Amino acid sequence: MQIATWNVNSLGVRLPQVLDWLADHPVDLLALQELKLSDDKFPADAFAQAGYQAVWFGQKTYNGVALIARGEPRDIVRNIPGYADEQSRVIAATFDTPQGPLRVVNGYFVNGQDPESEKFVYKMQWLDALREWLRTELAQHPRLVLLGDFNIAPEDRDSYDPEGLRETIHHTSAERRQFRELLELGFSDAYRLFEQPPKSYSWWDYRMLGFQKNRGLRIDHVLVSDALKPTVTACAIDRAPRKLTKPSDHAPVVATLSL
Repeated sequence: MQIATWNVNSLGVRLPQVLDWLADHPVDLLALQELKLSDDKFPADAFAQAGYQAVWFGQKTYNGVALIARGEPRDIVRNIPGYADEQSRVIAATFDTPQGPLRVVNGYFVNGQDPESEKFVYKMQWLDALREWLRTELAQHPRLVLLGDFNIAPEDRDSYDPEGLRETIHHTSAERRQFRELLELGFSDAYRLFEQPPKSYSWWDYRMLGFQKNRGLRIDHVLVSDALKPTVTACAIDRAPRKLTKPSDHAPVVATLSL
């Protein structure tokens, strides 16, 4: 079973690229972030024609998340229960596999913009709420995948300039602590279960030849619960879509599980 995450930075713009990618990489489940579409504009028919079912949580112009899957989703949750949020950032669903149910939580994590800003305070509050909800989710669903655009580079090796960017957004000690606390709930970073090439990133700025110079960050992640960790056989970043004309600034991350 292959599970992927991809911040498409506007599904309205990138739909042809997503459909082409699915045709070339027929994953079982694709988590999308930054749809930037209201619910009524979501292209469900296009995914159905490609053989996928979809559940989504849209928002005009900003945010928005979706799960595109071969299987039928159930027990769908939108946003963090008990946490009041006007932004469409989380969608969760359960999928049945031969080995039992698989819970998938897809998140477009808060950016935060600047460590001294109110938006950073929102990011910390949002992450606190997410962690406490996931604690409950893990108790109910031991086979759980948390994936999406985390907007956090967990370690120095996940940044093209760890010293120059230290304590800036995506690199702060507070954000990295939040990431570690998610792991401490009982998750593993699927990408780091395997030896990976150095300077491996999933996001590159559009400006200043960021991709061409590999000035990137690894901020898109697939976390697997302890119950799923033994089933993970591979995890890789697919840089190819970032080379397309008018690409997303993110690349897909694909994890393979023996389910």
